[in-house]
Amino acid sequence: MKEKVVLVTGSSSGIGAALCREFYRRGCRVIATARRLESIDALRVAGMQTVQLDVNDAAQIARCVEQAVECAGRVDVLVNNAGYGQMGPAIDVSDAQLRAQLECNLVAPLALTRAFAPVMRAQGSGLVVNMGSISGVVTTPFSGAYCASKAALHALDDALRMELAPFGIRVVTVQPGSVRSGFGAAALQTAEQTVGNESWYAPIEARILERANMSQVDATSAEAFAARLVSRLLRAKPPARIRLGRKSLVGPLVKRLLPRALLDRVFVRRFGLAALAAKKGE
Repeated sequence: MKEKVVLVTGSSSGIGAALCREFYRRGCRVIATARRLESIDALRVAGMQTVQLDVNDAAQIARCVEQAVECAGRVDVLVNNAGYGQMGPAIDVSDAQLRAQLECNLVAPLALTRAFAPVMRAQGSGLVVNMGSISGVVTTPFSGAYCASKAALHALDDALRMELAPFGIRVVTVQPGSVRSGFGAAALQTAEQTVGNESWYAPIEARILERANMSQVDATSAEAFAARLVSRLLRAKPPARIRLGRKSLVGPLVKRLLPRALLDRVFVRRFGLAALAAKKGE
């Protein structure tokens, strides 16, 4: 395992930074990437290689592949971790916000996979790890854009897993539950920018902000998450789907057991939508 070369996107904090440190601790050669090189300087000081990468920039993706091959000679594991959560009521999310969410969470992982697949094919093996979310399995109010981006990524992974298998490239979908990171703060910011005073949902804005920060409540530490995930990824045959972190198992189980109409009612009450319905009837 000492010679495995691992490239991680979105390495500046949270899960990305923890994964870099854990792979490195296990003896892997790690290439950490982020939009701002200064944000991953601590990883460079720790002994890892760092490359500037905006996952939405095609030219930077091409340069990243060149730099990775030049400095390491190969890439055994590509971890598509970069992403964010666009929160807010679906009808309040603008077209531009929705496109940006899909570009980052769906288009970019495919672009990175497409760019690194020839390298992996040439070396005869490779592992692509796409960071999905339990939110792509269980959709809640006020997170429609984010949930849609992750559900689409899960579906894309299913296709990639079958299509890349003949070339020795494995694809793993990770579906985290609640993991402590900067995700909640960024999600809160997107929600605040989305819900204006004229929104139908302004009276329950507090519930929307609560949903945006939900992943940080009773959350697994990024370090514990990374340790468990890396252990599974470094197996000779890693599982096609990995669910880790608090709440990663209970949500899908509840969705499978409860009738759709009942689950809808639970979420309508849980996120304050019942109060809006009651106000309309007054």
